[in-house]
Amino acid sequence: MSTPEDQHGTPHEGTPESATARPRLETDPRAGCTIDTEGRITFRLPPTASARPRLLLRLRPKKGLPETTVHVLDLETDSTDGHRHAVLESRPVLDEGRWDVYLVPEPGAERRRLRPGLRDLRTLVDGHLRDRPSPVAVRIPYATKDGFLALRAWRRTAHAETRGIDLTDRTITIAARLHGAELHEDATVRLRLRGTDTVRILTPRLDGDGRGFSFTAGPGDLTGDGAGATRIWDVFIRPAAEARPVRVGRLLDDVADRKHVYVYPPVEADGRTLRPYYTVDNDLAIEAT
Repeated sequence: MSTPEDQHGTPHEGTPESATARPRLETDPRAGCTIDTEGRITFRLPPTASARPRLLLRLRPKKGLPETTVHVLDLETDSTDGHRHAVLESRPVLDEGRWDVYLVPEPGAERRRLRPGLRDLRTLVDGHLRDRPSPVAVRIPYATKDGFLALRAWRRTAHAETRGIDLTDRTITIAARLHGAELHEDATVRLRLRGTDTVRILTPRLDGDGRGFSFTAGPGDLTGDGAGATRIWDVFIRPAAEARPVRVGRLLDDVADRKHVYVYPPVEADGRTLRPYYTVDNDLAIEAT
């Protein structure tokens, strides 16, 4: 179920020009991309007659705000087949958000949105198995709802990656692994009622390696004022008593938008319904009705 805080998904931008107006290569350019284990992305485009083409990555601004952040990459020519390629290195880390990908055929020319070609994301599938240092930086190439190439980027000081969600007839058990920080004996799970200062504190079960943990939540842990109202509880782990809470979610694989892909059934107990779900930012939350 969408909540007001969640309804800020990918806006539709631009309509492709008619394919009959000009050759497809000019009006509907496509770029394939490959990502390696270090997060380096190689973009590959068909040959072009332009002398100095570039790729432009634009951080999509929030609605009503101006564009502020772009990143430009030179396109090199492959000596074997004339295709063009550009490499987005793993550093510097991209700001968190959605980045639209454009082709700028030559300096001063109008930029063109790119359609996605082949996206080789195999190295991302088991990305959750590798421990990540701080800052935890994630990039996932994906196709927007209107069929253009974009990157989904996250940049967080630390991140807790969900490993499993187990539902019983009364409780929800969540297992996760911390990246970019270490757990201490006084670590706590914090369930924050969205839009309020209300926090429920749970004691996690620690794996003993300073990273893995799990916890169980039931109807008694997710109560609040306003009988009958739907409440959203955002899930955090506080690694130590004096540490900042770290958001729990799932970012470390090849799924850019998880909300409508990973859908869990509800747990009904004591007159309440609980349902875990991922937000539009792939963070974990629990809906309580």
